[in-house]
Amino acid sequence: MKRQVDIDPGAGRRVFAVGLVGFCAFLMLYATQPLLPLFHQIFGASKLAVSLTVSAATLAVALAAPFVGVIADLRGRKKVIIPAIYLLAVSSFLTATSPGLYTLIFWRFVQGLLTPAVFAVAVAYINEEWESCETGFVTSVYITGTVVGGFSGRFLSGLIAARWSWPWVFVCLGFLNLALAFMISAWLSPAKRFKRVENYGAGLRNMAGHFRNKALLAIYGVGFAILFSLVGTFTYITFYLAEPPFSLGPGVLGSIFAVYLAGAVVTPLAGKLSNRVAGWKMLAAALFVSMCGILLTVSHSLWQVVLGITLCSSGVFVCQIVTNRSVSAAAKGSRASAVGLYVAFYYAGGFAGSVAPGLLWNYGGWPACAALIAFVLLFSILFTLRYWRRLEPPHGSRTCDALEVM
Repeated sequence: MKRQVDIDPGAGRRVFAVGLVGFCAFLMLYATQPLLPLFHQIFGASKLAVSLTVSAATLAVALAAPFVGVIADLRGRKKVIIPAIYLLAVSSFLTATSPGLYTLIFWRFVQGLLTPAVFAVAVAYINEEWESCETGFVTSVYITGTVVGGFSGRFLSGLIAARWSWPWVFVCLGFLNLALAFMISAWLSPAKRFKRVENYGAGLRNMAGHFRNKALLAIYGVGFAILFSLVGTFTYITFYLAEPPFSLGPGVLGSIFAVYLAGAVVTPLAGKLSNRVAGWKMLAAALFVSMCGILLTVSHSLWQVVLGITLCSSGVFVCQIVTNRSVSAAAKGSRASAVGLYVAFYYAGGFAGSVAPGLLWNYGGWPACAALIAFVLLFSILFTLRYWRRLEPPHGSRTCDALEVM
């Protein structure tokens, strides 16, 4: 006989707010990817130079994330998330005023500095505020929000730039972010299980202690490879698709990112499955799917390229569910700083993925880039099978009164 429990009427709204947080965090982070061929023409700069509008943001995320975690361990989760979303909207408006490429890169760096204050802290919030058997589902809602936000930013930027001009991309995205910030402020409840650290010194010592945790180091290493593959793929595939035989313009390139929506379907299913299947099994399978997708993209058939990037992105989103819930389970305290370090390694991988393939472009174009990305994924699969399997942390021990949260 099932035990009757009282369902919090605001629980569904709180989970939806977490999804909106994910949406806002990734709305602008990769918005310039479909615009890179356009920037290449407008600014007369190299492919590697215009890709800095992506890599500057990812580098800034990697630099800021650990310290954001320390601040969140001191001040609380919502007190960091909400101001950061408002500041992201302001930075978007300022990006629209850029007179040239280098100013644009600067404001993209500023956006990157603000971004981890949203999503790195949100992961800690989820793992603290929901029971362990619910975190897989709530994390999947959050990641679905990041998927839809990442797609929307890319799709809208391509659409807006094709109809008007690129500065209007950041004006429109800024207003959208601002509107959603009001909703999140109202619906995201303050943390109830948050435990404040004593001071900044204690927070930094706790963060340093994470480097002695082998399970966390394994998670950080896999996280580096995950974003290396995703950013490397979606940054340089746009140049490939802008050239013959495809010759796609900004509007169509933005539409290509609709493949992200497959992740919105996959992640909730994978989130529920993650409560029953060992993380290392899901991780190895998802990495293999991503690697197969990368290999498909070297085709000159557009439908095969689209299928390839769909498999690549969907596999990465499943990986994110495993790593996001594992990092908090592996941490022995100061979860926000543990997540912050994960984000630092993750986005260091994104920065490397936005630069390293570009160094190979002149030697072999997209096929050379794809070969590098596939090798990184293959190495990650072997690492997962050999090391992650032994180091994987348990999901946790808190019990649940109900599995349904919405």
